[in-house]
Amino acid sequence: MKKKSADLSFRRLIATSMAAKFVVDIGSQIFNPFLPLIAAGLGLGVVELGRIVGLRSAMGILSPISGALSDRFGFRLIIRVSLLLMAAACLLFAASTSLWITISAIVLLGMGTSAFVPNLQAYISSLLPYKLRARGLGMIEYSWALTGIAGLSLIGLLIAAKGWRAPFYLLAAAMALMSFVFGALPGEKHSKPQHHPEGYSHPTWGPALLSIVKLHENRRSAYATILAGMLSYFASMQVMITHGAWLAGRYGMDAATLGLVAFVLGCFDLAASVAVSVFTDRIGKKRSVVIGIAGSLVAYMAMPFLDSAIIPAVTIIAVARMFFEFNIVAHFSLLSEQAPKQRGRAMTLGAAALGLAGSLAGFTGPWLYVNRGVSTLAWTSALAVLIALGVTAFFVRENSGELPFRADLNHANKA
Repeated sequence: MKKKSADLSFRRLIATSMAAKFVVDIGSQIFNPFLPLIAAGLGLGVVELGRIVGLRSAMGILSPISGALSDRFGFRLIIRVSLLLMAAACLLFAASTSLWITISAIVLLGMGTSAFVPNLQAYISSLLPYKLRARGLGMIEYSWALTGIAGLSLIGLLIAAKGWRAPFYLLAAAMALMSFVFGALPGEKHSKPQHHPEGYSHPTWGPALLSIVKLHENRRSAYATILAGMLSYFASMQVMITHGAWLAGRYGMDAATLGLVAFVLGCFDLAASVAVSVFTDRIGKKRSVVIGIAGSLVAYMAMPFLDSAIIPAVTIIAVARMFFEFNIVAHFSLLSEQAPKQRGRAMTLGAAALGLAGSLAGFTGPWLYVNRGVSTLAWTSALAVLIALGVTAFFVRENSGELPFRADLNHANKA
């Protein structure tokens, strides 16, 4: 294992992680621009499918369980299992012929995604020192941007040519492949199971479940970081889950055009992720989060006034998403060192909070858009990030504790 670990370079770690996350991100974002088309194919309404997709995010509540398992068995194993779970979910969704099959597939997809993303971030964080953390995590988030630039644009063309089911079959195959690719990477060291003295009795369900979500170090700042990320994610997902229906309903965009919009949004996402990987380690993680939240606040407040034509509407959506992306990627690196001795638990608690926020947004976003319009949707998001800004400014502190290299990643300075 030592020799294998020594061969792990920064470039190999990031490239493999980015490739896997690219596939997973397509599976996560596919519903944003193509929600009306997929809903029509399933015989459902936009609001109805939006609520079902919200169940995917609700599965984030189970994420801390994967954190407890990863602290015991290692991040890499949980990453591989979650990829296989998502592959099965995509196959089931593609073959869906009833409402219950659709719901089951979405639930499985949510379980896999909620385990994959935070454990991937924890895996990378365990191998990178804090001074390179934002660079590494920022680079794997290029995949989120590339999803819009390349992934969803191609998905739009594929849907137009082969129907809405075809992309899910393709995603299933890619996720299964990436599970085997991760098998070739070295696993990180993880703590051995604790041996209790004879006569020890395990805690009952209540205390046991509480222990999964309890952080022991830097608690106030860690929980505040999680809360701020949750509010920011809710604000963004409200807009993103409805932007396809918004643009299609108001401006008559079809699948191919929505794919082009995804390309534009992806370019803004990429700019934000690159900015994080280049600047955040230098200017500070907390400061970067504050900048991202403040920028998205301004964008949400301006959104109703720019919903007058296609170009300004798409532009303000892209700007809001760019600042959100800058905020949330910096947030991951900030959270990764809030409780370093419980990193798996902290990252999965963060993912659970994002899952709950996304689930709520899946209910509120489509409903607010259909019943109250863009103005109420945007200003609700603005209120959420305003609270997030206050929480971050007054309760979050940056823990800059340094960790040694966990692998030979000296190539990072040359990457």
